[in-house]
Amino acid sequence: MSDDRAKPHGWLILDKPPGLGSTQAVGAVKRNLREGGYPKVKVGHGGTLDPLAEGVLPIALGEATKLSGRMLDSDKTYEFSVQFGEETDTLDAEGEVVARSDNRPPRAAIAAVCEHFTGKIEQVPPRYSALKVDGRRAYDLARSGEEVDLEKRAITVHSLDLLGGGADERVSSTFATTLGRPDPYDPQAPLELAETATFVARVSKGTYIRSLARDIAHALGTVGHVTYLRRTKAGPFDEQRAISLDLLNEIGKGAPLRDIILPLEAGLDGIPALTLDPESEQAVRQGRVVSGLPHADGLWFATSERDVPVALIQLTGGATKIVRGFNV
Repeated sequence: MSDDRAKPHGWLILDKPPGLGSTQAVGAVKRNLREGGYPKVKVGHGGTLDPLAEGVLPIALGEATKLSGRMLDSDKTYEFSVQFGEETDTLDAEGEVVARSDNRPPRAAIAAVCEHFTGKIEQVPPRYSALKVDGRRAYDLARSGEEVDLEKRAITVHSLDLLGGGADERVSSTFATTLGRPDPYDPQAPLELAETATFVARVSKGTYIRSLARDIAHALGTVGHVTYLRRTKAGPFDEQRAISLDLLNEIGKGAPLRDIILPLEAGLDGIPALTLDPESEQAVRQGRVVSGLPHADGLWFATSERDVPVALIQLTGGATKIVRGFNV
């Protein structure tokens, strides 16, 4: 078998379209690899995206699947829109309306409330989520009409910004001094009320954007639900590196995988590389400790002299401890 059809190890970053589930996306990758003549290989994703959501979905191939857990633990960045006035049972546009409000928040009040949802906060996940309750998925319980009681969970919102007129324009708050009216303060000026608002959030693992949207609306004295959700970054992977489903389908038609696959180490952003000599490489592959390495303590990505991934190792006092070994 030629190198062009060797067993692949690395990352495909899919720009997942709305309507496609994460498991279906993994299935699409497997199908295209099979149709493209590649050997059977383990495939997994690095963080579920709701079917109605779109954007960056890292998909690990081969030995890169050993790093999927690190991807699940990584921070994510989302752009999302909230429509005020209606809350649904799913907290997005797919669900049934369960609450209505005639209140519409001033735009500056929306900007002001962002700081209250930044930092370490708690949130209750959506009833329609993949979390397990007594061994069953919450969404299965909700669909069958059963009560779903999910506990609050601690998350971190590293940043939350209200988008303005331009694609990257953030809106700063003047709410504290002008009661939501334009500067300079004019008591006769009408409030700029908002039917919808679009945000950009960088969040920790375990954060549900639908719950964040619900809680923002409640804090503004109204209700709301998500109408648009796009993940723009997952760990080290951003949307500039993502490929469309159409481009993925070209692999099944014979297009070379090497044009779109990222190397295994692309999922190890910020972890330095360490080249092992042949003797040390063999020792690490056999699970033996290598001592006397002149490198700082910490996590290292060990490779052979031929740049073949060997292991993710922890160095302490120059001695190795294998965190993840790679069979490439």
